[in-house]
Amino acid sequence: MLYSFCRSLLRLFYRFVFRLQAVGVEHIPKEGPVLLCANHISVLDPPTLGVFLERRIHFMAKAELFKIPLFGQLIRGLGAFPVKRGGVSKESIRTALGILKEGKVMGIFPEGTRGGGMGKKGAASFALRSGAAVIPAAICGEYKWFRRMKIVYGPPVDLSEFQDNPSASLEQVTDKIMKDINELIRTHR
Repeated sequence: MLYSFCRSLLRLFYRFVFRLQAVGVEHIPKEGPVLLCANHISVLDPPTLGVFLERRIHFMAKAELFKIPLFGQLIRGLGAFPVKRGGVSKESIRTALGILKEGKVMGIFPEGTRGGGMGKKGAASFALRSGAAVIPAAICGEYKWFRRMKIVYGPPVDLSEFQDNPSASLEQVTDKIMKDINELIRTHR
């Protein structure tokens, strides 16, 4: 209920303030596990990624955010769960894989932090371990009031060459996911 209410409010806000247009929503499977992988340019990216989708999206968020009074409760209620930065958080990994095992949607920013850079291996690991559909997404534009922005969802990343290949490295899978995200950015600027 909280998620649907907030999504409705944010849809109006994003359409009016950021003139946000969604492209490729039809690529999001209507059911089953989905790993939504996008570039990361702002703290506003998580709601941007899911504001026009009908399915609820779950996100990892840095643990420090959950210590902020009221805000921590709000983001938890909206489907976020904490991750400790700078190390491997086994609890966060279990939570993420559990979300995917339940057939839900998880959003992730393979770059890890805002501002671009090399993709980290977490998205690749979740994709291979869960068998989830991997949907690349690109947030195009800047969060400037009354300027046009786009959220573009691409077709699922084809990871079939890696599924039964024990020698496939997480780096190769990460590169494939990042290549698809960067191609969306390049073609939809």
